[in-house]
Amino acid sequence: METAPKLRHPEKAHRPDNPVQVRKPEWIRVKAPTSPEYMETKKIVRDRGLVTVCEEAACPNIGECWKKKHATMMILGSVCTRACSFCNVATGMPDRLDPHEPEKVADAAALMGLQHVVITSVDRDDLPDGGAAHFARVIRALRERCPGTTIEVLTPDFLRKEGALEVVVEARPDVFNHNLETVPRLYPTIRPGARYFHSLRLLQRVKELDRTLFTKSGLMVGLGENRLEIMQVMDDMRSADIDFLTIGQYLQPTPKHAAVDRFVTPDEFKEYATLATTKGFLLVASSPLTRSSYHADRDFAALRAAREAKAAAAQ
Repeated sequence: METAPKLRHPEKAHRPDNPVQVRKPEWIRVKAPTSPEYMETKKIVRDRGLVTVCEEAACPNIGECWKKKHATMMILGSVCTRACSFCNVATGMPDRLDPHEPEKVADAAALMGLQHVVITSVDRDDLPDGGAAHFARVIRALRERCPGTTIEVLTPDFLRKEGALEVVVEARPDVFNHNLETVPRLYPTIRPGARYFHSLRLLQRVKELDRTLFTKSGLMVGLGENRLEIMQVMDDMRSADIDFLTIGQYLQPTPKHAAVDRFVTPDEFKEYATLATTKGFLLVASSPLTRSSYHADRDFAALRAAREAKAAAAQ
C-alpha cells in the first residue's frame, strides 16, 4: 500500500490561519486547462453572466470537465451566507437574485448539449425559503428547454427553512444531492454553520417524500478524520437510504482555509469504495480527484442501471 504523506501535528490541522501549503503528491496533480472546448464552455458561461462551482470552488477537474462541455451551474448568486473553512466560495452580503437565471441556465445547458446537468448553489440563509423556490424554477426551465436532459441538484441544507425541501422535491429532479462533507466530530471547525444530523435527516426525508428520486452525498477526506469515523458515516448514510456516495481528497484552497491533515492514498480510496459497496450503496465513486459532479453524467447512467439490476434480482 502507498504511504500517505504526513503533513503536520494533528492539533494544528484545522487552524484557518495556518499558512502552510504543501506540495501535492503525484496522484493529485492535474494539468492547467488549455483546450479550445474549455474556452468555448467558458464563453457560454460568461456570455450569460452565470456562475459555476467549477471556478468558484477552484475544482481541480475543471480542465477535463469543461473540455467535455460539462459545467456545474451555481445559482442564487456567488456570495454565500456561511463561512465553511474548507470552501473557496466568497462569504458576505448575498447577491440579489436574478429572475432570469433559470432561463439562462437552461439556455447554457442546451448550448453545451448536456445530457445530464448538475445545479448547485451557495447557502442563502437570508432568504425565507433558502432559495428553494428558485431551485424549483431552474428545474422547470430545464425541463422545458431540455426535455431529454436528466437533472441533479446539489442543495444547501435549508436549515430552519420549513417546507423548503418539499418545494425542491416537488419539482422532481432526478438526483437529490446534499453533501455531509465530513465526520460529525469535525463539524465545529470545518462546517460550523451546519448540523450533521440535520443534513442526514434532510436526505432521509427526500426518500420519504419521493422514493423514485436518487439520493446522493459526498465526503472529503484528509481533514483529520479516521477510518472508524468514515465507516460510521457510511452506516448513517445507509440508515438514511442514501443511494450514491462520493469520496474525494480535500485540497486547501488558500492558506486561510483549513489545512490538509494528510493526502489519502489511491489504495485507501479503493478500500473505502469496497467498504461502501458492501454496506449497500447502489454506487460509490471514491478517488483522490472525485468531486460531487465529477463524471456525473456517466455515474447517473450507472446509478440507474444499478437500480434496475437490483429490482430485477428482487423479482
